[in-house]
Amino acid sequence: MQPGTPTRRVLAGLLASAALGCALRPAGAAVPVPEAATLLAPGPEGGAIAGLAGRAASALSRGLVQASALRVAVLGGPDGITAANRFASSTVRDGAMLLLMPGAAAQAQLVGDPRARFEPRHWPAICGSVQPCILAGPPPGGRGAAPLRLALPGPAAPEAAALLALDLAGQPAVPVFNLAGAQAEAAIRDGGADALVLSGLTAEAQAAALGLVPWFAFDAAGSARDPALPNVPALGEILADTPRPDLLEAARGAGAALRGRAMLVLPALTAADVVALWRAAARTWPEEAPDAPEAGTRRVGAGPATTLMTTLCPSPEASLAYQLWLLRRLGWQAASRASAAMQPG
Repeated sequence: MQPGTPTRRVLAGLLASAALGCALRPAGAAVPVPEAATLLAPGPEGGAIAGLAGRAASALSRGLVQASALRVAVLGGPDGITAANRFASSTVRDGAMLLLMPGAAAQAQLVGDPRARFEPRHWPAICGSVQPCILAGPPPGGRGAAPLRLALPGPAAPEAAALLALDLAGQPAVPVFNLAGAQAEAAIRDGGADALVLSGLTAEAQAAALGLVPWFAFDAAGSARDPALPNVPALGEILADTPRPDLLEAARGAGAALRGRAMLVLPALTAADVVALWRAAARTWPEEAPDAPEAGTRRVGAGPATTLMTTLCPSPEASLAYQLWLLRRLGWQAASRASAAMQPG
C-alpha cells in the first residue's frame, strides 16, 4: 500500500487522535467514579453472603473518592453459580458491576458442573473474606494400620480434595460420605470416622476438642503457610516432591474453595486504572473488625485476594486431571449439559 492512500490516512488520523487524547489527559488524572454501580451477590436474601455483600458495599462506598450509588443485587442460590453466570454475561463495563463470588462457584467449575458457564481466571480481585482450612486426623500412633476413614459431604464437595491429598501422600484412606458439619463431628465421636476437614479460625481448637490434630492446612500458591496456622504444615510442604503436580494444583484449588468465603471481583479486561480505583476504595476493608456474621474469617485486601484467586482457578489441565480422578477414584462425574438444563442454575 502506497503512502497517502485513504486507509493509510485514516490510520494516521486515528493514531493522531489517540495521541492527542493522551496529551490532553494530565498524568495522574483521576479516574471517573461510576455514578452508580451494582454488586451482584448470591442469595438468599438475608443469607450470610448477601449480608457480607451489604457490608462490602458500605465499605467501598466510604472508600471511594467521591459519592457513588453502590447497590447490592441478590441473585440465585448460595453456591453463587447463577450470580457468576449473570456477571460473566453482562456487558456492563468501566467498573459499574462487581461480583461477590463464593468459593463454591469456582468449585463448580473445577468439577465440571455444566451449570457453571463462566471463566473466573481473569477476574481482577478487589478484596475478600477468607478462613483457614485443615485436615484433622488422629495423633501419631493413635490408630492402627487400617485405611483412614475420612468424613466427606460428597464427591463433588471441595472437602474431597483432602482425600486426593492423602492419595498423593501415599496414605491409605476411604471416604465416608454424607457427613458434613455437626454430622461429621458426631461421626468422629461415635467412631464412625477417623478424620475430617475443619474450616474457620477455631479449626485447631475444634480438632483438639475431638481428640484430633491438624495434619495439614490447605495453602495458597507458593506453599505458604496460612498466617492463622503458623505451626501447621501447608499442603504444598508435605507434597513438595509429588510426581503429579497437576493433581496437587487441583487439590489446592478445591482447598481454596473452602478457604475463600467470598472474593470481590471485577470483570475480565477491566481497565487497570479502574481496578486501581476499586482497590483503593477497599483499602480499609482488611482493617475493619469483622462482626458476628463473619466469625471465623478474616478480611484480606487485593494482594492476598489475588493470590487466592490464582489458587482458586487452577489450569484447565489440572481441572481435567481432577475430574478424571473423581471418576476413577469415586466413580463420580458431573451431569451432562442436557440434564443440567433441567436444573436451576
